[in-house]
Amino acid sequence: MKKGFVKSKSIIFPVLILSVMMISCVPQKKIRYFQSLAKEDTLNIFEFAPKPDYKLKVGDNLYIKVQSLDEKTYKFFNYEDISRTGNIGYSDANIYLTSYTVNDSGFIQFPFVGKIFVLGLTVDEISNKLQKIIEQYLVETSVIVKLVNFKITILGEVQQPGTYLIYQDRINIYEALAKAGDLTVFSDRNRVVLVRQGQNGAELHRLDLTQKNFLESPYLYLLPNDIVYVEPLRAKQYAFATFPYDLLFSTISTTLLILSYFK
Repeated sequence: MKKGFVKSKSIIFPVLILSVMMISCVPQKKIRYFQSLAKEDTLNIFEFAPKPDYKLKVGDNLYIKVQSLDEKTYKFFNYEDISRTGNIGYSDANIYLTSYTVNDSGFIQFPFVGKIFVLGLTVDEISNKLQKIIEQYLVETSVIVKLVNFKITILGEVQQPGTYLIYQDRINIYEALAKAGDLTVFSDRNRVVLVRQGQNGAELHRLDLTQKNFLESPYLYLLPNDIVYVEPLRAKQYAFATFPYDLLFSTISTTLLILSYFK
């Protein structure tokens, strides 16, 4: 009997270890991007989806700077920048404080010019509009317009979920996920949810990051205030909630005690 237990010792441990590994592991095909890419494909050419034009909404903030060779003109239009920063350098806080907020009526209040309607316009359209207005009064000026509050939120199965400020005019979802430390092993790349502010409220879009033609999707590029939620795989729920780990560890402990007793 003693020999039987000792003999079975070499079988029990590998079986237990293999069982735990099978439960905790996720198949490699579940954690790959572009899974639809055929093995024999060596070259795939896709035209990136055009960047969607973000149209300003109530509460958005614009950073506007009027450049001019004339020092008096520059100081007049950029007085707030100079008075608050004390120099030409800018910090994120100063840029936000010196930005122009779109009010409930869709206007911003700009020095000398007065109220300008910007609701529903893109940043480029606002820049062109301001340029034409200022050129009626001044020459040799250049207008720079940027959106201050470009932020995205990434939640779910990513390494570093949170809200991220974007300091560029466009970002695609892969770049955004990279900022969040990429997806975890237990993320479901077939079921990524994009929450976007539409004209009639929040819009939910289901994205599949495993398809190679997603590069042509209109949702490849993110817009300000977009929320990306990455759902977990069902394997995670089973591994961490359903599987009776207490029973497994109790069985291992009992087995070890029995084996040590019959040594």
